[in-house]
Amino acid sequence: MKDLLYAIAAGLVEDKSAINITEDAPDEEGVIVFHLNVAPDDMGRVIGKQGRIAKALRTIMRAGAAKKDQKVSVTIE
Repeated sequence: MKDLLYAIAAGLVEDKSAINITEDAPDEEGVIVFHLNVAPDDMGRVIGKQGRIAKALRTIMRAGAAKKDQKVSVTIE
């Protein structure tokens, strides 16, 4: 899942070296939280107008996790 998130983020940003993804252990509900950190200049590209790209990114991650019977959440920082 981390690789999928990186691949999507790398396609959106200009500064690929600034991409940092951390993963929290599953909480009591089994949700794995991914924290996506990008350069401040790339933040708008990852979030998109009215958060559309961020919403699509989260939807793709949830769909990929559902295939593995997992639950994920993505925070963009």
